[in-house]
Amino acid sequence: MKVISDLNQATLVDRSLTAVWHPCTQMKHHETFPLVAITKGQGAWLYDEQGKALLDCISSWWTNLFGHSNPKINQAITQQLEKIEHVMLAGFTHPPVVELSEKLAALTEGNLGHVFYASDGASAVEIALKMSHHFWQLSGKPEKKKFVCLENGYHGETLGALAVTDVAIFRDAYGSLLQDVYTVSSPDARKAKKGESAEDVAREAAKVLEQLFATEHEHIAAIIIEPLVQCAGQMAMHSPEYLRLVKDLCERYQIHLIADEIAVGCGRSGRFFACEHAGIWPDFLTLSKGISGGYLPLSLCMTTDAIYRAFYSDQAKHGFLHSHSYTGNPLACSAALACLEIFETEKVLEKNIARSQDLAKAFTWAKADERIEHWRQQGMILAFDVKPSALKNANVFPREMFTKSLDEGVLIRPIGNTVYVMPPYVLSTQETEQMGQAVQRALNRALNG
Repeated sequence: MKVISDLNQATLVDRSLTAVWHPCTQMKHHETFPLVAITKGQGAWLYDEQGKALLDCISSWWTNLFGHSNPKINQAITQQLEKIEHVMLAGFTHPPVVELSEKLAALTEGNLGHVFYASDGASAVEIALKMSHHFWQLSGKPEKKKFVCLENGYHGETLGALAVTDVAIFRDAYGSLLQDVYTVSSPDARKAKKGESAEDVAREAAKVLEQLFATEHEHIAAIIIEPLVQCAGQMAMHSPEYLRLVKDLCERYQIHLIADEIAVGCGRSGRFFACEHAGIWPDFLTLSKGISGGYLPLSLCMTTDAIYRAFYSDQAKHGFLHSHSYTGNPLACSAALACLEIFETEKVLEKNIARSQDLAKAFTWAKADERIEHWRQQGMILAFDVKPSALKNANVFPREMFTKSLDEGVLIRPIGNTVYVMPPYVLSTQETEQMGQAVQRALNRALNG
């Protein structure tokens, strides 16, 4: 790679390729597949160096709920900057973290009344796994230290989170570093045979899980699930019935239920917490991505009073032994509080019902396209699969679809042969229609090309 000696004269893309190692990226591909340099964002739109507008159909990796440069979130962060930008949370506290914790606990009706903070989704998952493991040690059951995850599930790329992630490319690269886990069938509704429903698939998957629990429950600490949608797993969607059945099994066999709502929480599923669709509360619930509106790194793990009390002791070694420097950062918490205020004052969940209907209408064309199968939607997530028979080269399709979408003025990022949109909650009906039409044109170009 050519080294740029004068960064001031180089383009932003050249400078990035010189100095920045981008995530989940084979950097050599960018010799022929240029980076997109973004210099501005406003509402649902991103703008590149030349001022070209891109509709952010994936909320910048599922984080941006209320648009870029949102004035209310901007104001909340600016006001907090005038008070305190950061203080460590070990031995100290501050108003934003207290207020945020209380508001989140209230949203769970007090069922998950204790909040532990981190910076990213994988870290929140690490906290849940460690907390479950430590709980069983403190409870006199140290043999309960194994975890259960779902086929095709994704929970992050740190070592603990990656151990419960079933994505081949990651496990092939780092599998030798990971602990052994149990992987069980996904309740993915796409598995339904002729005459079967999503509920039938859920019940069959739960039966497989019950068999595992019956024989191994004495060694299992927790099962981790992405409620309703396995997002990185090609947006695989399942019935809420699966959550209800798993919750019952967990209670029967004394196994913790971890709900990873990092992608599906904060209203994305149609309710603030996806678990609400099933009428259950887990033992641990993780949030990140949308909780700060896509502004600042923030994640958290919520848990019950029973688990919290197990750590409450005179002995330091009984405390939960986990930390990082920016835990509960005041600026990030202020951004999150601003988001919760927007949810409340602007009746976002109610308005998202109409937005989800707009979304379905904008992609009605996909239901009738013979090249497409498994059209599906959960709240503000819509996805469909391109049939293998329609693909000339399955390995090339995601990149082709991505580039053709950019040409059409929309940012989408297919997962294999799955095309999905997960837009911010600020799209107008007209913008939603525009998105659907642009994705259709891009798909036609990608498949015909």
